[in-house]
Amino acid sequence: MSFFTYDFMIRALVGAVITGLTAPAIGVYLVQRRLSLIGDGLGHVALTGVGLGLLTSTSPVLMAVAVAALGAVAIELVRERGRASGDVALAIMFYGGISGGVVLVSLSAAQNSRSLVSYLFGSPLTTSRADLVVISILGAVVLAVALLLRPWLFAVCHDEEYARVAGLPIRLLNIVLAVTTAVTVTAAMRAVGLLLVSALMVVPVATAQQVTRGFTATMYLAMGLGVTAAVTGLGVSWKLDTAPGATIVLLAIVGFAAVTLGAGTVRRAGAARRDRARAVEPDPEPHEVVLDRS
Repeated sequence: MSFFTYDFMIRALVGAVITGLTAPAIGVYLVQRRLSLIGDGLGHVALTGVGLGLLTSTSPVLMAVAVAALGAVAIELVRERGRASGDVALAIMFYGGISGGVVLVSLSAAQNSRSLVSYLFGSPLTTSRADLVVISILGAVVLAVALLLRPWLFAVCHDEEYARVAGLPIRLLNIVLAVTTAVTVTAAMRAVGLLLVSALMVVPVATAQQVTRGFTATMYLAMGLGVTAAVTGLGVSWKLDTAPGATIVLLAIVGFAAVTLGAGTVRRAGAARRDRARAVEPDPEPHEVVLDRS
């Protein structure tokens, strides 16, 4: 029986499509800036927001958005002022965020502790109508920022010093990118989970880079690959009764491996053809040099 006959599967599919679009759309900037692991750090920070929401019986998604956004702004300000290196700041987010989340969840009811697993590893099948509305709004915000601010965000991520000289508001753009990353993480936690969302932000982008040259082409191809991995992974998990979030990420990694191998084979074949063509190409006729003796 097709899973389209179930309302909860339709909600899961819509949430997966939104996640597949938004995660690579913002992830392409993080890869360009060599901050691929920041999604993991913000995922750990968002865990504190989830724990706070479970403890106070409020929306875990909205609490996660608020806490992750504050954490993103804090880490960007620390990085900008140079008081701690980027890896140290990320480590502080990793350990502080997950420790705060575990402590808050341990103070809540036992059933909340069990439901925490769905936020860590994803549980798209439990997406409610209210969750879908929130995810849709957050996804629209992320896509608007990623697409409409593309020239300015690319300039900052590619060469921050040049962007500063050009007069761009560097601090504002950095904070916008950090907060949008936090929103992406929290919007995707239902589909793939806080511990796996970073993979969907990075792997489709890395896959697209194997076959594209320009930034814009990489972004759109990565978004297409993200949607494909999300939808296919959801269908495979339905058929095989596996964890949806982990299945989505595994399929994205399999796609990366296949494209990498295929692109490498094509490049080697092209290089071999060029070598053969040079080997059989006749030497050019020597030209007689006439000296002007006048």
